[in-house]
Amino acid sequence: MKKLFYASILLITSITTFSQSKIDKLRDATLMEGKKLYESEMASWYGTDIFMENYPIRESVGGYFSYSDKEVARCIFFSKDEKPKVIGTISFDKTFAVKNANLDLVERDFTSLEQDLYTLRKNALVAINSDTIFKYYPDTNFNLVPLISNGEKKVYVLTGSTKNGVVIFGNDYLLTFDKKGTFKKTTKLHAGMIRLEYENFNGDANSKTTAAMHTHLPEYSEIMTATDICTTMLYEKFTDWESNIVISKKYVSLWDCKSDQFVVMTMEAWEKMSSNQSEE
Repeated sequence: MKKLFYASILLITSITTFSQSKIDKLRDATLMEGKKLYESEMASWYGTDIFMENYPIRESVGGYFSYSDKEVARCIFFSKDEKPKVIGTISFDKTFAVKNANLDLVERDFTSLEQDLYTLRKNALVAINSDTIFKYYPDTNFNLVPLISNGEKKVYVLTGSTKNGVVIFGNDYLLTFDKKGTFKKTTKLHAGMIRLEYENFNGDANSKTTAAMHTHLPEYSEIMTATDICTTMLYEKFTDWESNIVISKKYVSLWDCKSDQFVVMTMEAWEKMSSNQSEE
């Protein structure tokens, strides 16, 4: 599979200039958004553990969210007050090493950015609770990721498993807002949901999965979504995956789990590459 991935990079150079430009645009925008989601979710993962270990008054916690500020990722917890206050701030550097995290339990007001993110999160919850497009599955919960970038305000909704050893792709959504933070619309990012067990529970080495794969229907994204990238980056360190592959009608997206390289090629190039591999 790894050989297949690197061979794909060579084949991409043979694609026409027009197609190359289109692929680059799709890939770069998705990669940037996916890494933003990953940084937010990493801060939330580790920030929640650190906060709960050090903050005993659980009944006063109203919620949390995470965001990046230059080279620092922050997870903040806020109170249940009518006008919430920040009651905990956990800051991480780009390594997300817990030993380097900074915990601040001094109560304070939201910064202007945090206030905007809180408002997005609050409005997103209203939309989620009033729209039947959102599907709920057993042993899962929704993770909300508010983002403000390049003047755009949005909230991604990812589905996470409450069981260890399970990763979920799909059942994810994008909520968009206007500049004032007023909800505009919800976009469903995948047709359904896939659960993948990544822990080798029976000890059988032959049962290990070295690649994750799923398809996108024509009415959804032509390439791997930002949520696909985020989920892959979160779980690749716990799995035996060498790559994640997403196949649509026109494109094949490949993510190398060892090097975090992202390649998008046309279906024509993919079929040509597969034919060459089968002849070796």
